[in-house]
Amino acid sequence: MRISAETERQFLEAVFKAQRFSAKDGALLADTLVDADLRGISSHGIQRLTWYTRMIKDHTLEPTHQPKILNETPTSLLIDANQSMGQIASAFTMNKLIEKTKQLGVSLAVIRNSNHFGTAGYYSRMACKAGLIGISTTNTRPLVVPTNATEAFLGSNALAFTFPADPHPFVFDGATAVVSSGKIQVLAKKGAQIPGDWAVDEHRQVLHDAQTVEDNLAKIAFSENRPGGGVLTLGGQQEVNSNYKGFGNSLIIELLTGILAQGSLSADTNTGKHDFSQFFMTINPALFGDPEVLKANVTTMFDRIRHLKHLPGTKIMIPGDREYRHYDENLVQGVSIDPQTLTEMQQVGAEFGVAVPAALKAQFGVVAAIIVTKMGIT
Repeated sequence: MRISAETERQFLEAVFKAQRFSAKDGALLADTLVDADLRGISSHGIQRLTWYTRMIKDHTLEPTHQPKILNETPTSLLIDANQSMGQIASAFTMNKLIEKTKQLGVSLAVIRNSNHFGTAGYYSRMACKAGLIGISTTNTRPLVVPTNATEAFLGSNALAFTFPADPHPFVFDGATAVVSSGKIQVLAKKGAQIPGDWAVDEHRQVLHDAQTVEDNLAKIAFSENRPGGGVLTLGGQQEVNSNYKGFGNSLIIELLTGILAQGSLSADTNTGKHDFSQFFMTINPALFGDPEVLKANVTTMFDRIRHLKHLPGTKIMIPGDREYRHYDENLVQGVSIDPQTLTEMQQVGAEFGVAVPAALKAQFGVVAAIIVTKMGIT
């Protein structure tokens, strides 16, 4: 089922207004979710709405709170998100860094007392729009089993890096684990199987049923007595495939976020404050040469890579290519909403007095009728 990005945006803004976010903050939150759905990153799109609503109810986040500057120098910031939504604190921080970097060439920031901030790439792309290199990272709830471990300790710990290029910026945005938990959530909602070696049980045996893995991750992430198992590091199951490098990548993000922020480690966010930490950095490429020359050089490099000899039936894509292609396509054809997410939208909408888009309900009715017919139910 599909709806236009604008229709999704209007629904989200109405919900966030009912949840007591300001018009400005609600628009930002809606934009981050719509942007993810447009780019085909449905794991971080509107399907997160129910989770955000739960965090409001348990006061993990407070809709009316605003971030505070705890310490500031000409090139750095320490921010207290103050239990505001992660997107609000992160956008506030990135806008401040862009101002500083345009003046002094480089700046960085750490946020404490934050929570889920959407896609890391959203903030790095803010820097790129200003002609800067952007780096964004976050820790998360405990989901990832270190090399040879049988229990989760690390977060999926996203990293995004952007660099100005044509026809669109270079955007690497991904978990430092083999996959983000959100992708498993999406597969579980669709009743699908996990296609690769993404997650393991308490004996470090690979699991492929998405719902089984999602149920286990929910217990790991939100309960005091965590079961074993979790998501694998980059490199997968075996140490011989260098999964310790993925382990190292996740640890780097943990050091830049939870440790620098003096906040919770990913391992400890399942109880207590449930706080995440974020790290951001912006760099002006003009420190090293003419920005237009640098952009031209990196564009040429990417084009050379795209045209390398490759396997028949495949295509070489630079990080960001697929997401920008999805963005253009989904602006025309609309963003995809799975049936379970629609049900969740209806539940949240009913609770806050916001109607689910009529076009989406109509499509859902058609799908339900087809299912009933195929099952022979009258």
